[in-house]
Amino acid sequence: MTTEAYVYDAIRTPRGRGKANGALHGTKPIDLVVGLIHEIQARFPDLDPAAIDDIVLGVVGPVGDQGSDIARIAAIAAGLPDTVAGVQENRFCASGLEAVNLAAMKVRSGWEDLVLAGGVESMSRVPMASDGGAWFADPMTNFETDFAPQGIGADLIATVEGFTRRDVDEYAALSQERAAAAWKDGRFARSVVPVKDRNGLVVLDHDEHMRPGTTADSLAKLKPSFKDIGDLGGFDAVALQKYHWIEQIDHVHHAGNSSGIVDGASLVAVGTKEVGERYGITPRARIVSAAVSGSDPLIMLTGPA
Repeated sequence: MTTEAYVYDAIRTPRGRGKANGALHGTKPIDLVVGLIHEIQARFPDLDPAAIDDIVLGVVGPVGDQGSDIARIAAIAAGLPDTVAGVQENRFCASGLEAVNLAAMKVRSGWEDLVLAGGVESMSRVPMASDGGAWFADPMTNFETDFAPQGIGADLIATVEGFTRRDVDEYAALSQERAAAAWKDGRFARSVVPVKDRNGLVVLDHDEHMRPGTTADSLAKLKPSFKDIGDLGGFDAVALQKYHWIEQIDHVHHAGNSSGIVDGASLVAVGTKEVGERYGITPRARIVSAAVSGSDPLIMLTGPA
């Protein structure tokens, strides 16, 4: 009989601007994770640390500060017992989600009883594509696999689906409005854990990349981010060779309506029903199933894997 997998808590750091002047640039990725581990322990004071079987972390840039199995090192740095294992994985933009899926699989299979799963990314310290790989180092692989940067993929999706520049700008402005309202209403009070330095002083307690007051009209003044790389880098030609019924790609995305380049970390506590009963922890959700599927690499943003 399959064991049920329950979510006992889900927390994250605030998102810091992923640049050298961002609030979290001076905070090491491992410290972001350790802070969340300590928060889980503080929320579950009766939990025996040795009951944590594993820590699973998704990391898209597993090099530098984020390399060498940061999950295991974070467990040790947090002062957890030596028996607490740790593993790092990468499924591109779905890495953190995959970590939770793996945790649920471990619990549902009966192999483990309590797993902390999530992800960490310090894009100000470990920039995108720092880990290299065939797509970033081998032009032949790019050609043979129809690879194009994410921004080209986003613009291609907008072109195929008929989303205009105004459409995406209005949606981005609405997203900013909703985020600001959610913060004002305290919707993140339980899930967002302030980042503190080693002296206990707060480094960041809110999502730094938000832009309250953003409007579609203000976004309309920004220059498309991916037109030049599409033209000069030849990526538009690669995309149009495959999507030959499209005359040209409408480059509608820019810094104001694209996903943020940020620093941050997250953890989800996934365990059996018995773990909750043993340590007096009330589950918040149950993971019933999960599935993965690849997608056209040119429009990878419809499915991060």
